[in-house]
Amino acid sequence: MPIMADIAAIILAAGKSSRFRGDDPDAKSKAIALLDGTPMVRHVAQAAMDAGLKPLVLVTGFNADEVSAAARALPGLQLVHNAGYETGLASSLRAGIAALPADVEGAIVLLADMPRVLVETITRLVETFHASPGAAAVVPVHAGQWGNPILLGSNLFADVALLQGDSGARKLLASRADVVEMECGDEAVGLDIDTRDDLLKLARRLK
Repeated sequence: MPIMADIAAIILAAGKSSRFRGDDPDAKSKAIALLDGTPMVRHVAQAAMDAGLKPLVLVTGFNADEVSAAARALPGLQLVHNAGYETGLASSLRAGIAALPADVEGAIVLLADMPRVLVETITRLVETFHASPGAAAVVPVHAGQWGNPILLGSNLFADVALLQGDSGARKLLASRADVVEMECGDEAVGLDIDTRDDLLKLARRLK
């Protein structure tokens, strides 16, 4: 796989996983829940690494030590703790962007609860961005719906730094004409794990 050092990865794994944890106060972040014997966050980080993204920034918050440990062995992984994770997704995205070197052309934002996204999909996002002069972002589209991960060009970073609350970059992208939609056959771009039942269903499908 070619090295894509001009495009970074930001892996968001800071959330409290409220729906996944349910009423159990001792339950851990879904990012460290096992799928096929491997923590979900590790699946995501491994795909980003295999695609050649650099640097790899993992943003932690809730259960930070456990989440960090689940992915720490991957070479080149940079850990960023978001102390304000309870304010919502935007704070984690801002923390990830702030940790990037100034010379990156963009960053692919990956969610720790989407463990089945293909390396090939990540690679296509980068290739589409490079082939689309003037693109502010690239968004995968499956079955007519926007999915994840998304690629944000560096010209959007200043706007991302202004986001607040539990909104990610989608709110920012929705009104822009310079967002490139990438048709994608990878159904995993729309498959996130919200509940334990979601995880059990996916695990059964993989057997």
